[in-house]
Amino acid sequence: MCRNIKPLFNFEPPVTDDEVHAASLQFVRKVSGYNSPSQANAAAFERAVDEIAEVTRRLMADLTTAAPPKDRAIEAQKARARAEKRFASQAG
Repeated sequence: MCRNIKPLFNFEPPVTDDEVHAASLQFVRKVSGYNSPSQANAAAFERAVDEIAEVTRRLMADLTTAAPPKDRAIEAQKARARAEKRFASQAG
């Protein structure tokens, strides 16, 4: 999975529209191979981002779980610790 796309489900506070859009943008960038599309492809690129964001919002609304919501701050700390460990092992 693309490292820039973060899990969005079951967090407190809930996912924001900005987070859904960012994940959708990263997905479209990954599958299209474009970081920034040409003018000829811009409309298709943006339409894909919007459509994927809408599907993602629907998915988040429809998913259910019995697990308690994850705390964003704690999950961010865990991610930083994993990154430090990963990059520390590469530096040596």
